[in-house]
Amino acid sequence: MSDLLLAAVHRRRLRDIWRSAGWPCQDMVEVELLAAGLLERVRHASGHETLRVTDAGVALIAETLQRNRATRDAHEALVERVAREMTRNGRIAWRGLGLRAKVGEGWAMAMPDVYSVRNTSVEDYLEPVVHEIKVRRADLLADLKRESKRAAYLQLCGECWYVIREGIAQPDEIPLECGVMLASEAGLDVARPAPKRSMRMPFHAWMVLARATPLEGWQADESQAWLAAVEDPYNPHPDPLPRTRGRGLG
Repeated sequence: MSDLLLAAVHRRRLRDIWRSAGWPCQDMVEVELLAAGLLERVRHASGHETLRVTDAGVALIAETLQRNRATRDAHEALVERVAREMTRNGRIAWRGLGLRAKVGEGWAMAMPDVYSVRNTSVEDYLEPVVHEIKVRRADLLADLKRESKRAAYLQLCGECWYVIREGIAQPDEIPLECGVMLASEAGLDVARPAPKRSMRMPFHAWMVLARATPLEGWQADESQAWLAAVEDPYNPHPDPLPRTRGRGLG
């Protein structure tokens, strides 16, 4: 079976046909699936023709399901890891928030993997940060093509980071407006700091945060002790993310 027939479009079509009555589309994707033996034509007594997923096609659907499940598990594990590091650094963190952002003349929905702010009552010191998590190169490259998504993130934070699994890309492949962290078994390393921009939280974002439940752990005693200096008006800007060490998040 050629690499072409392992493309996502072919896998999606197989799943669609498996769930449907098998009516043919008669396009080139279907032709390639038939030629590969993943689909077969079934002629009915009435004279009409439908498609059936072959045993080889079923095996490919099952393999795709297992691979996607493993990718989701790896992605969710890294999202959890980054979010927990944010809470250990005394920040309030959320996962999977849906936030509106003004992009150009319109609005876009942004759903960062991890969104965090400093635990402070002073709006100017919030320093909202977005972390976007990628564990597969294909997902990363597809995401980098979505300039409007990145623009939405930048409207909602003072720092935007890509956290990528080590080995799937080089830091210079990530746009310069974003920082880069490399995730390995040993830890999370800052490969390139995120440019830091001052910004004020939009009112609609405040409303979303007010209704959302942050990740547990940000109220731990050690976090409050760390924050004692943060609220000091004579020392208002301690760095929420360590950048001077090789290790990025602790």
